[in-house]
Amino acid sequence: MAAPATLAPLRNRTFRELWLASQVSNLGSLIQAVGAAWAMGSLTASHSMVALVQSSNTLPIMVFSLVSGALADNFDRRRIMLTAQVFMFAVSVVLAAVAWGGGLTPWLLLTFTFLIGCGTALFNPSWQASIGDIVPREEVPGAVGLNSMGFNLTRSVGPAIGGAIVALAGAAAAFAVNAASYVAFIAGIARLPQVERDLTLPREGVAPAIGAGFRYMVMSPALIRIMARAALFGAGASSVMALLPVYTRDTMGGTALSYGVFLGCFGIGAVGGVLMNTRLRAALRNERVVEIGFAGFALAAAVLALLPAAWAVVPALFLAGACWVMALSLFNTTVQLSTPRWVLGRALAFYQMATFGGMAAGAWGWGWVSDAASTAAALLAAAGLLVAGGLAGWVLRVSDFGEVDLSPLGLSTAAEPRIDLRARSGPIFVMVDYEVAQADVPEFLALMQERRRIRIRDGARRWALLRDLERPELWSEKFYVSTWVDYARHLARRTRADDAVGRAIRALHRGAEPPKVWRKIERQTVPRHDDAPPLVASDLV
Repeated sequence: MAAPATLAPLRNRTFRELWLASQVSNLGSLIQAVGAAWAMGSLTASHSMVALVQSSNTLPIMVFSLVSGALADNFDRRRIMLTAQVFMFAVSVVLAAVAWGGGLTPWLLLTFTFLIGCGTALFNPSWQASIGDIVPREEVPGAVGLNSMGFNLTRSVGPAIGGAIVALAGAAAAFAVNAASYVAFIAGIARLPQVERDLTLPREGVAPAIGAGFRYMVMSPALIRIMARAALFGAGASSVMALLPVYTRDTMGGTALSYGVFLGCFGIGAVGGVLMNTRLRAALRNERVVEIGFAGFALAAAVLALLPAAWAVVPALFLAGACWVMALSLFNTTVQLSTPRWVLGRALAFYQMATFGGMAAGAWGWGWVSDAASTAAALLAAAGLLVAGGLAGWVLRVSDFGEVDLSPLGLSTAAEPRIDLRARSGPIFVMVDYEVAQADVPEFLALMQERRRIRIRDGARRWALLRDLERPELWSEKFYVSTWVDYARHLARRTRADDAVGRAIRALHRGAEPPKVWRKIERQTVPRHDDAPPLVASDLV
């Protein structure tokens, strides 16, 4: 049954307490979003400026998520989450005070929403990566679904509450409610047990950590496909959220309360999508669920454009909400189950950068189209993009969840250097010799192609495969790593799933002894400028 599978992580007390605390914060954020969107509509008649409210909140997630992901993989995630929540609390308090004093302008409002987005960018990778620290691997899909369900449960009532607050007391009151809502989540995170981190290797610097995360993503085709589809979905689906304020006001002739009710319909649909997710994933392949998400949202956007009447708009928003959560929760779960723990924060950061980057660009673009043509034209264009995103599955298919063991293999270097090596000593040259029968060469080459991807993904450079000219059965795999500690990291990143390739390669080795591994440190033969002997005339001959 879908519901028990989805609700199972709530048996975990730590997750349950954090989940409940997050719902209070989600409720406040949604009330604030209604207040910000409606306040911008009151401050300016520009559809682009109204759409930029969503862009200003999502753009920081695209820009800063990589740094946040590197921090999440190298530092205490609990402290990072506390820092982000306290920062957003402080910004929200100042926003409420400025709005209450009547000093809010369009650009000042965008600045405040941008800063809140910066806090979200810092918070999200650590929060998402912490799910696997709190619940077992088999419950991660349910935990991701519960987070989506929780957000959308609050979405079903939060916007309506926000609309009522704005209608009765103004946008400043909505901002004040949001500021108060952070307190519960801050208290919940403060009680989160500290997770012991493996400190056998020194922490990576932020820049090298980002580079390692980027390299891992580029050398992981399944992740590349997820990022691309998430960006397409975010760009197309952002049209409804970005244009709903002006659609409610101008097309439907509604009020702030009407806007909140429409957002509530979207949220109720999303809750239904979460409850259907487990059954859909059990009955259909992941790619088929994604295609349903794209097609359903495209249909909803087209209905909003062509049938601006309550009897059509309400079910269209139900459908859009269900498709929204079906697609995005599946993308998120796939990233979590396809990435080892050492790089999970960065992988989630790339995923959020792709998704929210698509949303930010899409929100701005649909606002521009709405200004230049009409809101209906923008929604129809977004529907077309979503249809194209669904058809992109022919070349960007989302993989099914595999039973891949991503736990560390526990490798460490067996070398016992007899020279004085420091952590930064290098570059280190590694070569592995194999003896392969001619009949096994095609299989060996195919396996070494996969070995190359794994090596480079985990930090190797200048990988090459060499064949002996005089004894063609002898092959040598070679690569470099920058330093001795980078070589240790390279080995530590190997997973049990990766070892299947290593075992297959070793099975083809025909030597009497196991494959020989050579580890060497590169030394320059040309002296440094300050050590070089004086140049004499004979040196020029």
